[in-house]
Amino acid sequence: MCAAREGRWGRRRRALLLCCVLVAAWEAAWGQLRYSVPEELPKGSFVGDVAKDLALELAALRARGARVVSQSRTQYFALHANSGHLVTAERIDREQLCRLLEKCVLRCELIVEGELKVYAVEVEITDINDNAPTFKEMQLDEKISEITAPGSRFPLTKAQDPDVGSNSLQSYALSGDEHFSLSVQAGADGEKRPELVLTKALDREEAAFHELLLTASDGGEPARTGTARIRVAVLDANDNAPAFSQAVYTVRVPEDVPVGFTLLRVTATDPDDGIYGEVTYSLKVATEIALEVFQLEPETGAIKLVKYLDYEEWNSYELELQARDGGGLFDTAKVLISVTDVNDNAPEISVRSALSEISEDAAPGTVVALVHVQDRDSGGNGEVRCSLGEGVPFRLERALDDYYSVVTARELDREQASEYNVTVRAADGGSPALRSSAVLALRVLDVNDNAPVFAEARYSARLPENNAEGALVLTVRASDADWGQNARVRYRLREGRLRGAPLSSYVSVQAETGALYALRSFDYEEVRELELWVRAEDGGAPPLSSNVSVRLLIADENDNAPQVLYPPAPGSGSGAGAGAGAVSGWAGVELAPRSAEPGALVAKVVAVDADAGQNAWLSYELAKATEPGLFRVGLHSGEVRMARSPMARDAARHSLVVLVKDRGRPPLSATATLTVVLAESVAELLSELGSAAAPAEPAGSLTRWLVLAVAAVSCLFLAFLLLLLALRLRRWRRSRLPPPLSGTLRGVPASHFVGIDGVRAFLRSYSHDVSLTADSRKSQLRCAPGSCCDTLPARPPPAEPAPLRGEHAAAQRAADTDALTQAQPNPDWRFSQTQRPGTSGSQNGEEGGAWPSNQFDTEMLQAMILASANEAADANATLGGGTGTMGLSARYGPQFTLQHVPDYRQNVYIPGSTATLSNAAGKRDAKPSGGNKKKSGKKEKK
Repeated sequence: MCAAREGRWGRRRRALLLCCVLVAAWEAAWGQLRYSVPEELPKGSFVGDVAKDLALELAALRARGARVVSQSRTQYFALHANSGHLVTAERIDREQLCRLLEKCVLRCELIVEGELKVYAVEVEITDINDNAPTFKEMQLDEKISEITAPGSRFPLTKAQDPDVGSNSLQSYALSGDEHFSLSVQAGADGEKRPELVLTKALDREEAAFHELLLTASDGGEPARTGTARIRVAVLDANDNAPAFSQAVYTVRVPEDVPVGFTLLRVTATDPDDGIYGEVTYSLKVATEIALEVFQLEPETGAIKLVKYLDYEEWNSYELELQARDGGGLFDTAKVLISVTDVNDNAPEISVRSALSEISEDAAPGTVVALVHVQDRDSGGNGEVRCSLGEGVPFRLERALDDYYSVVTARELDREQASEYNVTVRAADGGSPALRSSAVLALRVLDVNDNAPVFAEARYSARLPENNAEGALVLTVRASDADWGQNARVRYRLREGRLRGAPLSSYVSVQAETGALYALRSFDYEEVRELELWVRAEDGGAPPLSSNVSVRLLIADENDNAPQVLYPPAPGSGSGAGAGAGAVSGWAGVELAPRSAEPGALVAKVVAVDADAGQNAWLSYELAKATEPGLFRVGLHSGEVRMARSPMARDAARHSLVVLVKDRGRPPLSATATLTVVLAESVAELLSELGSAAAPAEPAGSLTRWLVLAVAAVSCLFLAFLLLLLALRLRRWRRSRLPPPLSGTLRGVPASHFVGIDGVRAFLRSYSHDVSLTADSRKSQLRCAPGSCCDTLPARPPPAEPAPLRGEHAAAQRAADTDALTQAQPNPDWRFSQTQRPGTSGSQNGEEGGAWPSNQFDTEMLQAMILASANEAADANATLGGGTGTMGLSARYGPQFTLQHVPDYRQNVYIPGSTATLSNAAGKRDAKPSGGNKKKSGKKEKK
């Protein structure tokens, strides 16, 4: 039998568990989870797998963040982020949380931060048998008159068991005396009320006191019990019991009544006298909460408030009062106290999740905050209306029950408002209504959505011409309504061309400040205005830009003097030759008849100014005149008119200097010179110009003569210097000529030796080295092989220079000139400074050479010079110098030929020798002289 019962109970439990699982799954699908856990679980105990039930990924849950919040002050649950499990955060005592409630349910919300979503979670706390039944008093005293009839019932104090269900109080048991029995009555609410039943008449004389034991048991496994001792005192007879004025007292009291306030005063009357008529009041049945809040005065029956009422915690109380007289008779009555709600709780606003910043290009409807609003009042006092502050681009949307989402109502603009303090207001329905608010601080992030804007739609500036390079022209300003890098403005010049050159060569703009600088000096006469565009670009990505036109006007300055067009300045004619001279001579000459009347027009000075405006306004005045009172000039017209009629004493020719001046600051001027001749005809004009030119300008003639005198003196001084220099050169040349050597040369003209100096100069140019000893027979010509390359390209030098043997060579040449073989030209003919022949006056003090003193040595030297000259002529063809060049073109260039060098062979006179130099290149002539040296000398002279 017991096994069958246990089987049925097991099947029922499994079915119940299955139903609970199905209900939990159904509610999880609709965003609400329900779990059930027993009380008194340790901290961290498993409640439910939230991640699995809500189909949330653990990685996403950890990344986005999730937390559990509840409305109570103590958080009983927490979310384990790694496993997604809902666990207990505190030890839960069901009797403390849900006292006197059949079903204990704790509610909380799961908020996913990254998604701004909220899920409702309900956890039912099931009861365990952790409390035994207890009596309020361990010793119960009852007084019963001995005349009480059997069957009379006496209510006993109920036992209290905080547990519920099968773990709550289930039964009572009485033991100890046969006069009494126990009867348990079930109330309308199912509550068991024990009553003591008198089963046998009492006899005080037999027993004045009866001791009983009352036991209360619950239905737990194992069962828990509680006991109370009952002491029954048997009293004498009392035939009237007290009676309450009404069986049930009902009281309605607002929750805001002060402590000490008397809620009710009950009364009971007893017609007996003495102690049997004295009535005392007591609370027989009351909950623990009622005993904490209310107090009954035993003597007066007044019920007073000893603790503040709170409608939100407990809104009704039930008390059972007893009125007992001195004889033990009593009466009972109920007191029902209802607490009415007062609007004493303002709405509570809790920001569950919120953003601190948002981009200004966020789409409308973007959630920025999740707000929970509640009011602990009830009825109309608990109805909450939420709203946002005015003038903000946000709105409220209900998310779940008391949750609201703050979303964007339209597109944001950081330039209008860079941050918002969004005030969430909540007001209940009480009278007066209570309000509360919460502020959300939200910063708007910038997006590059604004292009730079210039301060002016068009810029213009005036710059004086002839400005300094790098001068500041103007500064353009552009502002960007964005922030940070997006608002950083840089300027640059848009490219263009002016007069064939890029604009960037005229002006430049500073990238950071927008300052416009002139890169060159402007000339108003060339450029009068400059039209350019400046671009301002911000630092966004992509950058935004705008352009502005800049007009630069060049202001004229007085930098150009007036230019006289008529009369032209002297020497300004463009013609050539005599015609031009004639025209230039007649320029500025005007004819005025002697019979001219005052005011008659004589001439007109025409002038222009390249400047503009006031700088180009010209005025004319007569600066100088031969006869000041005879002529006048128009101030603005430049017309030269007769100031008076000419008189006979007036000169015929007048010179006028007209000053043309502009109005610049400072003014610039120019002069024009006019010559006015008072004549009646052109012929008279021509005669006057021819005859009176000198007297007309005495000052100019004097200046001209002074210049001519200075020039003449300068020329004389220069001629004197040249003459002195020539004399010095002549003296130096004479000092270089050799003195007379012997009587044979005494009669020879000096011109015959000019050629010797030429030969010597010729030999110097080719740098021959001639070595002469005192014994002329042993004299030889030595050529340095290593120096030939510095002068003329020549054939390779011979291994050894051929010696010159004086008499033998001369006799051989004289005997047979046809058989004479030409010697190999020596590549280096240069004489050293000590070996160079010359006159006695040509040697320096340092040189040791001397002209030979005897006739034989002199003849040998002349023969050697002749041979060297012929070798030079023969070497010309060998070296490729060309005809008549003597090989000098290789050294001095093709333009230097023998026509520039005198033929020294015609001027060489060799005393005592029959050899002469001929004009034919490359030949040697050996002719007998046929006479003495003088005759030969004359013949050479001829």
